[in-house]
Amino acid sequence: MSAVRDASREPSSTPPVPRVTLAALLARRELGLRLLTGPDDVALHWVHTSEMEDPYPYLLGGELLMTAGVQLRDPARYAERVVEAGAAALGFGVTPVYDTVPAELVAACARLGLPLIEVPPGTPFTAVARALWRLMAEARLHELRRVTEAQQSLAAAAARPAPVPAVLGALASRLGGRAVLFGADGTESASAGRGVPPEAARALADLAGVVGPRPGGPASASGEGGGLRLAAYALGGGDGLVLGVATERRDPGDHT
Repeated sequence: MSAVRDASREPSSTPPVPRVTLAALLARRELGLRLLTGPDDVALHWVHTSEMEDPYPYLLGGELLMTAGVQLRDPARYAERVVEAGAAALGFGVTPVYDTVPAELVAACARLGLPLIEVPPGTPFTAVARALWRLMAEARLHELRRVTEAQQSLAAAAARPAPVPAVLGALASRLGGRAVLFGADGTESASAGRGVPPEAARALADLAGVVGPRPGGPASASGEGGGLRLAAYALGGGDGLVLGVATERRDPGDHT
């Protein structure tokens, strides 16, 4: 049975680091990488090199898998196994085994929606891995700066005469979504930011009920509704207040 790739799938084993897309790696012109098929907006979490005939047992998901095709005997089956393992993309190094990327592999990756890049002879696989690590470090630094700036803006908002709407407004602006304060009875007491579909509003209220004032209940909960990412956080103080947020995407720094 052939695998069909879901481009929106994020492997659960991937680390909580900011997204580095394949497009960002392709933009490093010194590497000379060329996208042969598939989307370039997939997130890369690490690089792994393997010349195994079946790489599936050695992958965690989210990798840019690099190979020179030393044991590439069945390109279609190979691509299927890469997709089944949850790899983000496949990099194929031309020479010394192949002068070009096999057409059968290109066709299989196109059918499955697996991004396939050609790695030129002058680019070592280690150079690709090093470039990705640098991009990840830059993304992490940017994320830390974003979190620091957000915390400063929230602290400034809390010092205003009307702190609750000011904090909710600052939070909604930083997250690019909606922030809602729920009372102990589960009703919305204050909100700020863009409107959300009724389905998302109901789902967010349900999440708030999950982290309500019940003893021993969870401190946070997350889910999806109306095409949005949802999260609810129980606030301290013994008043049973819950903060709910609805956003189009959820980056690692958003939870912080």
